[in-house]
Amino acid sequence: MTIQGIGPLDPISKLNKAEKTEKVHKSDSADSITVSQEAKSRAEVYMATELAKKSEDIRWSRVEEVKRRLEDPNYLSQKVLEETADKIMDHFNL
Repeated sequence: MTIQGIGPLDPISKLNKAEKTEKVHKSDSADSITVSQEAKSRAEVYMATELAKKSEDIRWSRVEEVKRRLEDPNYLSQKVLEETADKIMDHFNL
């Protein structure tokens, strides 16, 4: 009995056939990221904390005085809040 026509006997012939490749599509836009508002806020807090840790001229007597004033419920008036906000804005050039 003779069998003929079952295909190539060379197993390497399958490897010689190249499959079609897809073309790479180049995008005209550049890479970009989006940072959430929460991440920006946390970064600001982190930077302020790091700056405060590196500061060497902390006047602890002044810190204690401010703590005492803040404990007084009559101290926090609208005038004090506005003056404090103005000083902070001036400090950061806002």
